[in-house]
Amino acid sequence: MRKKLIIFGGIVVVSIITALTVFNPGSGDEGIALFANAEQGDFTVEVTTTGELSAERSTKIMGPVAAREYGIRQMTIQTLVDEGTQVRQGDFVAELDKGELFDKIQEGQDRLDSEKTAFANAKLDTALTLRGERDKLLNLEYSLEERKLTLEQSQYEPPATVKKYENEVEKTERDLLLAQENYLIKIAQAKAKMTDQSFKLKKAQDRFDKMSTLLADFTIRAPQDGMVIYTKSGFSGDRVIEGSQINSWAPEVAELPDLSSMISTTYINEVDIRKVKPGQLVEIGLDAFPDKKMTGRVLRVARVGQQNPNSDAKVFEVIVRINEKDSDLRPAMTTSNIIVTQELKDVVSIPLECLHVYNDSINYVVKKNGILQEVKVGLTNSNAAVIELGLNDGDVLYMSMPGNLEDKEPKLIPELDGTRQQKYELNTGDEDEVEWKMPDGSPMSPEMIQRLKDRGITDPSQMQNMFRGGGQRGGQRPQGGSQGGDRSTRTGTN
Repeated sequence: MRKKLIIFGGIVVVSIITALTVFNPGSGDEGIALFANAEQGDFTVEVTTTGELSAERSTKIMGPVAAREYGIRQMTIQTLVDEGTQVRQGDFVAELDKGELFDKIQEGQDRLDSEKTAFANAKLDTALTLRGERDKLLNLEYSLEERKLTLEQSQYEPPATVKKYENEVEKTERDLLLAQENYLIKIAQAKAKMTDQSFKLKKAQDRFDKMSTLLADFTIRAPQDGMVIYTKSGFSGDRVIEGSQINSWAPEVAELPDLSSMISTTYINEVDIRKVKPGQLVEIGLDAFPDKKMTGRVLRVARVGQQNPNSDAKVFEVIVRINEKDSDLRPAMTTSNIIVTQELKDVVSIPLECLHVYNDSINYVVKKNGILQEVKVGLTNSNAAVIELGLNDGDVLYMSMPGNLEDKEPKLIPELDGTRQQKYELNTGDEDEVEWKMPDGSPMSPEMIQRLKDRGITDPSQMQNMFRGGGQRGGQRPQGGSQGGDRSTRTGTN
């Protein structure tokens, strides 16, 4: 029995040790270690963003554009049908406040009445004036006849008297001719005056008639069949709803979108916009219908960026046209857009969680055996990265840094020598051969060692040469490669 208990206890201990080794091998971290495999295969470079659905084409439901001709600049929407209402051509959509128009119509009525009175007065004035001129002509004609008779009867009068009567006849003839010319001028003046008054009256009448007709336009009706969608004001960007004011220069009340062709408008940050090109494939999801998966193509990419209102970053507008037609699609729905910018074949990739950075510039991973391996990172997407050097298909990697490996240095890739740019050279294992010591032989403090490394002295032998008066001085950074071939310098960022 005792032997069985010992065997059972040994099995339990072995099981515990095995579990600790599998889930947290060699690390001081609490919890379970997670691993991922480097996988070789196809890799998709993606840009993920959110967008908003809208119709590529739509018919605007407009208010009375002619209202601005009568000094009406703002119109209030009193009644508006619910958004999403299906309407047929001629159906009621909205009612605008007619109060200001009624005031304008009353002013027009007053003006029309005034012009009618002015026209009647002008007509009477011209009639009286011409009548007076005709009487004057008639009197002159009578006077001329009398003077001619007097002249005929004066043939036996003295020559002086005859001459006098002749002069009176000539003077009367001249007055009559002048009066006739004045009468013609008066007629022309009367015609011009009546024409002017008639024009003013007609203008007032037309204005009054058009304003009266405009009343009907304040009741907005659908120009065609469709679904009513609330629009946004072109000036403030706010949605137009009941109680909103529309401007007579852009009196857009609502719109009837063409739901057969939908687009998603999204905004890409300036870092990723260089990857996005027209024609690229887009995978589209809908927040309202998580099970629906659709596709699209990049239609347009803005050439000029704009300020993101929620941050200091600049963003560029991107329009995506959706390939499929679906009756469930509605304007203003939120979409998730995955823009496929590039597809790579037969490459090694790992999750982004496996990547770490040493010395602010060296990318590395932690293998399951505890080795910190430098890697050359290629293209990335939102979840994974392509590894060009340093890993093979099937390598098992930690997805987080084990606690007992924090002080270790990565194993460098020889092919990257001369292409790095790091703060100081990595330790390759030969540092113990030459110790960091002061000239008197006493050990150097860790703080002083770090200060020397920060100034470019990365090897104890360099420090010893400096103390002997040779090689580089403490204030200078060593040029060229490593000492003894066991150090590498970085001149570029991976």
